[in-house]
Amino acid sequence: MTEVAPRLTALAEELLGRPFPLRIRAWDGSESGPPGEPVLVVRHRRALRRLLWRPGELGVARGYVAGELEVDGDLYRALDRLAGVVWGVAPARAEARESGLRRLADPRFRAAAGRLLRLAGPLPPPPPPPEEVRGRGGASHTRRRDARAISHHYDVGNDFYELLLGPSMVYSCAYWGDGVATLEDAQTAKLDLVARKLGLSEGDRLLDVGSGWGSMAIHAAREYGARVTGVTLSREQAAYARKRVAEAGLTDRIDIRVQDYRDVTDGPYDAVSSIGMAEHVGSAGYHEYAARLYGLLGPGGRLLNHQIARRPEPDEAAYHVDEFIDRYVFPDGELSPLGTTVGALEAAGFEVRDVESIREHYALTLRRWVANLAADERRAARLTSPARARIWRLYMAASALSFERNRIGVNQILAVRTGGDGASGLPLRSRTWN
Repeated sequence: MTEVAPRLTALAEELLGRPFPLRIRAWDGSESGPPGEPVLVVRHRRALRRLLWRPGELGVARGYVAGELEVDGDLYRALDRLAGVVWGVAPARAEARESGLRRLADPRFRAAAGRLLRLAGPLPPPPPPPEEVRGRGGASHTRRRDARAISHHYDVGNDFYELLLGPSMVYSCAYWGDGVATLEDAQTAKLDLVARKLGLSEGDRLLDVGSGWGSMAIHAAREYGARVTGVTLSREQAAYARKRVAEAGLTDRIDIRVQDYRDVTDGPYDAVSSIGMAEHVGSAGYHEYAARLYGLLGPGGRLLNHQIARRPEPDEAAYHVDEFIDRYVFPDGELSPLGTTVGALEAAGFEVRDVESIREHYALTLRRWVANLAADERRAARLTSPARARIWRLYMAASALSFERNRIGVNQILAVRTGGDGASGLPLRSRTWN
C-alpha cells in the first residue's frame, strides 16, 4: 500500500493550489515534504474528516484539541508557516465563498477532494471535542450569557492558572523594560503603571472592573492606600481573590464581589481600572459600557481602559469573530479597532487624554505563559484536562505571533470625566508616570 504522508502532501497541494509549507508525518509513520522541523503529525485519519467537514481554522483546531494533529518542533514556526494556508481557506466572507464555489466547479479539485475523502474514511466526522462551546441561543451579552462565557474561560481551576500565570496571577499584558527580567516583575510594573496613570492616592475609591484574582486591587490598596471594589463574574476568581486579600491583611480596604459591572450602583468612584475586560463586552454593548463607567465616576475621575484592538476592516460589516477563539477560548468575545473604542469613550462624555500602545509587550508576555505550560505539560493537563491545556497552548502561541506581526495590538487609554467647568484635574504635562 502506498505510504500515507506523500499522498497527503500531494492532495494538500492540489487542494490549496500552492506548496504545503510543513513536513507531514502520517499515522503509518511515513513522512513527506520539506526536510527539517517543524513537522505536522497527523496521528489519526479522523483529523482529515474534520478538515473535510470544516476546512480551515476550525477543522485544524478541532483536530489539534482532540490530539489527532500535533506539531513536532517549534510551534511558533509551524503556526507562522500555516498562517497563509489554514487561515486563508475558511469561507468566512462572501468573496471567499464565491471562490470556493468556483473551485468546486473545477473537475481536478473535485477529484482531489474525492481522493482525500477516501483516505479520510467515512463521513460524518466525529463530534467536536467536549471543550467546544455549542448550543448558544438567544441574544449575546445578556447578563446570564456573559456569566456563562466568563465561567467557561476562567472557572477551569485556579491551580491551572497558577501554573500558567506564575506568582503574579495577572492575566493581561505585562510591562517590560530595562531591569525587568521576570514575568512577575513585569506584571508588577504593569499594575504600578496603571495606578500611576490613574493618579491613585491615599483614600481614593477605585473600581476594578473584571478584577480577576485580585492582583490590581491588592497592589492599589497596599502600595497607594486606595479603597478598592473589585467585580468579576467568575466565582472561582472571586474566592481566590478574597483569600489573597485576607492573607494580605487588606479586608478593610478591598471588597471583592461576584457582580456584573452593569449592576454596580455605589458610585461615585475616583478611578476605574478596566484591564483586559472590555474584550468581553461586545461591539453592540460598548457604548453602554462606556456610559456606565462614566456614570460611576465623579468629576475629575479617571478611567484606565487596557484593551486588545484589532485592525479596522475596509468594510466593518465583514468583520467576523475568530472561530477557534469564540468556540474554545473566549465565547462571545469581540475585538474593536482602537478608533472605535476611543469614539465610544468620547461619545459617553469622556475626554481621552493619553493612548499608549504596548503591543510588543503582549507578545513577550504570551511567550512566557507558553513557556510556563511547556515546562510542566503533564501537570497542566492533570490540573484541567489534556484538551484544555492544548487549547491554551495553541491560543497563546498563535496570539503571540499575531501581536508580533501587528495583526492585533493592545492599548492603554487614559480618559477623564471633566468637571462642569471643563477642569480635568490633570497636570499640564500629564505623562508624569514615565
